[in-house]
Amino acid sequence: MDLQSIKNRFAIIGNSPALNHALNVAVQVSATDLSVLITGESGVGKEVFSHIIHSLSPRKHNPFIAVNCGAIPEGTIDSELFGHEKGSFTGAVDSRKGYFETVNGGTIFLDEIGEMPIGTQARLLRVLETGEFIRVGSSKVQKTDVRVIAATNQDLLKAAQKGNFREDLYYRLNSVPIRIPSLRDRKEDINLLFRKFVIDFAERYNTTPVQLDDEAKALLMNYPWRGNVRELKNIGEQVSVLSKDKIVNATELKKFLPEQSLNSLPVLAGSANGGYVSESTFANERDILYKIIFDMKKDMNEMKHMFVELVKSPGSFAGKQDKVFDALNAVSDDIPGITPPSTISPTPVYFQNNAYPQQSAANTVTAQPANFDDHEEVEESLNIMDMEKELIIKALKKHKSKRKDAALDLGISERTLYRKLKEYDIENL
Repeated sequence: MDLQSIKNRFAIIGNSPALNHALNVAVQVSATDLSVLITGESGVGKEVFSHIIHSLSPRKHNPFIAVNCGAIPEGTIDSELFGHEKGSFTGAVDSRKGYFETVNGGTIFLDEIGEMPIGTQARLLRVLETGEFIRVGSSKVQKTDVRVIAATNQDLLKAAQKGNFREDLYYRLNSVPIRIPSLRDRKEDINLLFRKFVIDFAERYNTTPVQLDDEAKALLMNYPWRGNVRELKNIGEQVSVLSKDKIVNATELKKFLPEQSLNSLPVLAGSANGGYVSESTFANERDILYKIIFDMKKDMNEMKHMFVELVKSPGSFAGKQDKVFDALNAVSDDIPGITPPSTISPTPVYFQNNAYPQQSAANTVTAQPANFDDHEEVEESLNIMDMEKELIIKALKKHKSKRKDAALDLGISERTLYRKLKEYDIENL
């Protein structure tokens, strides 16, 4: 069966290379009985891949069951999976078969496997290694032939290193890993998916499907989609129900997108329509900002030197007023709220022609010149790459090495952060 036929059969929309690779792996592993670990963010469609693997496997005519490990209370999950005997615990008024017994010969999909208690993980490891299990409250060993497909949105290897997940179980489940890309990593598929959702909605309720103009499509593609396909579908249905016009522009679409996520999008300053720009463009804007800051520092240093010279030799200031005022004007142009000196009154009279106001002997105070000889200017690196590396290190320390949070704080994607860490040879902090 070719890839397009599988997409049509399971209603999968998209042509991104990462998605096609994940589908190819699922098709290839379906003919075996190997355990599969599906990873990806919440809402990317991990359960759909479990159905694909089961439906294309030799077990397709046998039972399939999906179990959300995070939704079952810790005290009852052993009973749900492996069954229990009558009287084995309070409320066990009768014997009960578990999922591994009822799905014998078929496939069990363990969603959110990272939420499974440690004790239950040990039982599951035994099933995977020997095909044996024991009901709660029983001493009789039973056999089962069940293929296990697990899924998680966590990093199980990190959880294993912290003692929250069994490392031996991780490697047993991870016989064949399948990584499903997030929606922001397959931007070319976003508008296709949105179009599919609004058309399905229109057919269901016999209405005209909404359409997006070019600016709205650009906004849709640059939105972070932390809820992935599930969030996109919700937005499509909201727009279909609540939009006043069938042609939706960017301004109208913004009303349906959470404000917090919109604020994290890169915006081109001074754009007439508030157009959203790519990450590379945003990086260029950041570099320009750095340059402005460094230029301001240079102007401030120049003013500092002039002030030191003025205090040491007041007479040497004559003839340099214009230069000082030019420096002040340059700084005031870059810092909002500072009034340019050129808009203030002309040069004070006591600086004209080296004439200083005379003081009476009674009022004369001998001022001791300030000691500026100890002044030392610390030169900082003006290299953009050094500044960027320093910002990345600060963000990682701030968020305790949580790369996703650090990337969000820096205004870049997690994938770009990984690339920068390798580029600057930054170890985990």
